[in-house]
Amino acid sequence: MSEIKNLNPQCVWKNFYALTQVPRPSGHLEKIQQFLLDFGQQAGVEVFIDEGRNVVMRKPASPGMENRKGVILQAHMDMVPQKTPESTHNFETDPIQPWIDGEWVKAKGTTLGADNGLGVAAIMAVMEDKTLKHGPVEAVITADEETGMYGANDLPENMLKGDILLNLDSEHWGKFVIGSAGGIDVTATLEYQEADTDSDDAAVRVTLKGLRGGHSGLEIHEGRGNANKMMVQFVRQAIEECEARLATWHGGNMRNAIPFKAEVVLTLPKENIASLKELADDYLQMFADEYKNIESGIELIVEDVETPKKEVPVAIQDNLIDAIYACHDGVVRMIPSYPNVVETSSNLAIIDIEDGKAAIKILARSSREDMKDYIVKMLESCFNMAGMKVETAGSYGGWDPNPDSEILHLLLKIYKELNGEDGIIQVDHAGLECSVILGKYPHLDVVSLGPTMKSPHTTTERALIATVAPFWELLKKTLEEIPAK
Repeated sequence: MSEIKNLNPQCVWKNFYALTQVPRPSGHLEKIQQFLLDFGQQAGVEVFIDEGRNVVMRKPASPGMENRKGVILQAHMDMVPQKTPESTHNFETDPIQPWIDGEWVKAKGTTLGADNGLGVAAIMAVMEDKTLKHGPVEAVITADEETGMYGANDLPENMLKGDILLNLDSEHWGKFVIGSAGGIDVTATLEYQEADTDSDDAAVRVTLKGLRGGHSGLEIHEGRGNANKMMVQFVRQAIEECEARLATWHGGNMRNAIPFKAEVVLTLPKENIASLKELADDYLQMFADEYKNIESGIELIVEDVETPKKEVPVAIQDNLIDAIYACHDGVVRMIPSYPNVVETSSNLAIIDIEDGKAAIKILARSSREDMKDYIVKMLESCFNMAGMKVETAGSYGGWDPNPDSEILHLLLKIYKELNGEDGIIQVDHAGLECSVILGKYPHLDVVSLGPTMKSPHTTTERALIATVAPFWELLKKTLEEIPAK
């Protein structure tokens, strides 16, 4: 694992390796905050934690460059905690185990945390390098981006002094993001009185797994399987054909990750178990055919389990199944002026039904506020018909593109000089903190960039080694050529 520290450029990879050794799942950031505070002090730069629990660093300009525009480098410190079913990893205590697999860096059994660890590592390299030439540089390493952009939302106004914001949280080298979607969390809940299970019934646990999952912004348009939406098809048919009853449902674990696993416990007459297992075989074949060019390794497993004493009442069960079935998941519309970019989508991310409580959690995204309101009302209507209470939280606006950005054109110029080809201007459907920060600092000139990563938010997350060195060279050269105020 430590071989990663010797990759080129060492100044970035050694910092990234150090980050992998510090637990930093969203919501549990005390260790990484202290690590970054200690790092800043050792690097000899100003460092502190602001009111939003973000780590802020400041490095003065190189001699003779004090008149340059100030640059803010921004990344987030938290990572998405996903692991394989067989992994025993504890994200709150255990280090990530990165390894080199050919041209990629991956992690053993977990997410890698290159999202956004490589951005943080690059910021650390800038802060500790005494040979770089640059104007005034600030860094904002935000807290809990993955669960709701809480650090960016709580970023104090009038704290940052810079004129330019370089967000280092993009995942396609050579593409420069100048706009992104807004988002909002939608949660539907219902409390119910559980019913007694028929004492003569048996029970099975049905597990759907082996899906790719993925980032609910970057990969929502690829048609990947959503474990909750696939499971509801089987459960509804099992209710109709096998007299099954729903006892529990647990699917997905992160709002911004496409769920790759769902598990339900069903009760049913003993004599219908064989029919239910045949039905599962039929659905597995159907799913394999439906997703044959997208997913591989889909599993639909039926296991006999001890019969629970309680289950969901029939009327509540039917309403919940109908709502899950009807709930929109995936792309709603593409951007008319950018037809290859998703405008509006929703991700049916998490379902938890057990002990008299049902909770369904969705992340809705849109680059248009009116369409974001539309998808929220669509989801509210769906779940209200099931008698559920619907609440929203964590809303953030979209980032409107500025194709005339001065820093964008500087980046494109330097990128072509260094790489011999034109960079690509892009608008992303993934949510970036730029929109939130611009709401507090509207004067900033903003672009997002980064090295190439694949499958963030999944256990197959990986970083393309060959893109990190040119990313670092571009960042250094850009800091050197930032124009005067």
